[in-house]
Amino acid sequence: MKKINPLLVMALTISMSQSSGAADEDGQVSDPLEGMNRAFYQFNDKLDIWILKPVAQAYNDYTPSPVRKGVSNFFGNLESPMVVTNDLLQGKVRQGVQDTMRFVFNSTFGIAGLLDVATPMQLERHEEDFGQTLGVWGVGEGWYLVLPFLGPATARDLPKLVVDTYLDPVYYMDDDEARWATYVVRTVNLRAQLLGASKVLEVGALDPYAFTRDAYLQRRLSQVYDGNPPEPEFYDEGF
Repeated sequence: MKKINPLLVMALTISMSQSSGAADEDGQVSDPLEGMNRAFYQFNDKLDIWILKPVAQAYNDYTPSPVRKGVSNFFGNLESPMVVTNDLLQGKVRQGVQDTMRFVFNSTFGIAGLLDVATPMQLERHEEDFGQTLGVWGVGEGWYLVLPFLGPATARDLPKLVVDTYLDPVYYMDDDEARWATYVVRTVNLRAQLLGASKVLEVGALDPYAFTRDAYLQRRLSQVYDGNPPEPEFYDEGF
């Protein structure tokens, strides 16, 4: 029987105690742990500069584009059980049916997901996770956090590290070496896809930490509201 990572249990505990809302009453980002977050951000950044980015760059340079595309398709298909489950938890029954059909077609006719045959059939890919589900249920974001090795999160996002782990088919691989090798390949593939975005961050951000934090929070808000987040509230202070 597999045991879940203690970090995930700790994350769930923190989340349940801090899920009051990501912004203060004046609309500012709730980041009371900024000092610790910046330290973890620097740690993750050094890890990326020294290890992850060079490996991802080499993968990008020496792996043919069709192979990289197939790997991305494969891992995207593996996320389908998580996506479908969260579709249903959010009450998106029709989308859940579509994502199930997408998974079936890509897993069979797409050779275990290496080929994306579903998109040309107008079965578009969706991104849903348990953090988004909690947002749909009305749970506040809570504090902004930076986790070592894992990167940006909010208190509301932490339970998804537990729930979505159990919805990941890779977690149930019996061979430990094969399972961890799969995790490594997935991480390298994802980092390779973000090489262009990291260049924008390096060139254009005066404060990379704040830029990453704000971009992450805006992206998560957009995901919770399916690309249509509510307009921010403005207060009349007599000016």
